[in-house]
Amino acid sequence: MSDSSTSAGTDRGPGVSVDKKPKSGRSWLRVTGSVGPIGIATSVLWLSIIVLLPLAALTYTSFDDGWSGFWDAVTAPSAIDSLKVTIFVSVIVAVVNVIMGTLIAWVLVRDEFPGKGIVNALIDLPFALPTIVASIVLLALYGPRSPINVHLNATQPGIIVALAFVTLPFVVRSVQPVLIEVDKEVEQAAASLGADNWTTFRRILLPTLAPAIISGGGLAFARAIGEYGSVVLIGGNIPRETQMASQYIQQQIEIDRPVNAAAVSVALLVISFLSLLVLRLFADRTARKEQESR
Repeated sequence: MSDSSTSAGTDRGPGVSVDKKPKSGRSWLRVTGSVGPIGIATSVLWLSIIVLLPLAALTYTSFDDGWSGFWDAVTAPSAIDSLKVTIFVSVIVAVVNVIMGTLIAWVLVRDEFPGKGIVNALIDLPFALPTIVASIVLLALYGPRSPINVHLNATQPGIIVALAFVTLPFVVRSVQPVLIEVDKEVEQAAASLGADNWTTFRRILLPTLAPAIISGGGLAFARAIGEYGSVVLIGGNIPRETQMASQYIQQQIEIDRPVNAAAVSVALLVISFLSLLVLRLFADRTARKEQESR
């Protein structure tokens, strides 16, 4: 009787799962997936060499004079002014990209016109074109000898135009795939109920596109924060007016103040990291809400 009961508890026939005791030990060390431990180790090693070690060296250099030296370098009036200019124009560029990038994505998805393929390809041009070339082109177009009599050289609007050029693809490429997947029947139903175009966009499309728009705008802001090539000529590098933080860093290196340059670089790194972290948290929260709604 005991043998049969034991057998019944251990062998329940084919197709029936057998209860097993949970394995003890360090389960968090187990690696799952198709890549395996070697692939993960290679990825972490490469990431460390390319990203983590340079950032660690930069942070270490910024504290060569101690915490007080780091704080003095970051809070120097010229450093504060360059950071203010950088953040201000980057916010403006992000807002401009959110509006114009969403509009361009809408046109590329919903409208058909001659040369649409060329326009779609031009969106990615800022990714391939060296940013210093953009600065030269903008200087020739909007500089002292502007052929169209528009002079933006050494002005904040000139910097905004340059940064808007190099950050154009972020919002467009973030919104475009989401807009393609939007169900048009919902829009048609809203139109049949008497909703105008603005109401349809605001009440139906905008909630769906908002995560992509915010993500693209945040990426544009993070890119503008550290941009150098596109503003080095058109910006003019005027302290307290058009001097970006990247130009201030270059200036500190030229006058042999590497600690000051490293300290401001770390400040830019923290600003960019926080913006990307907020985007990551927002994306995770949006994903959880979508899963709960399903």
